[in-house]
Amino acid sequence: QVQLVESGGGLVQAGGSLRLSCAASEKIFRNYAMAWFRQTPGKEREFVVTLRWSRTYAADSVKGRFTISRDNAKNTMYLEMNNLKPEDTAVYYCAADSRRPLVVVTTPGDYDYWGRGTQVTVSS
Repeated sequence: QVQLVESGGGLVQAGGSLRLSCAASEKIFRNYAMAWFRQTPGKEREFVVTLRWSRTYAADSVKGRFTISRDNAKNTMYLEMNNLKPEDTAVYYCAADSRRPLVVVTTPGDYDYWGRGTQVTVSS
């Protein structure tokens, strides 16, 4: 069964904002480390941001522009993207790591639960 479902992607103009959601199963949301990744055709999937121990750990490319948050009542993780740039165009994925690592993990291979992704397109 589907345990991670992203939504909220779409087409926005540069400088605009978009809010992505990741609806997770209760098990994943309450126990596993979760993060946002993104990928464009021909490129490796890259880490975007994660929220661990009430702190945000973000890729340099999105620091100051993207905000990650969680709604515990809804088992949902959000990604608020502001001041979007064309280079932010990608399929955004929600991921979870069942290992419950005690360190921040930014490599996609270490995450074993993935959503199918939601497309974000930023026009010039």
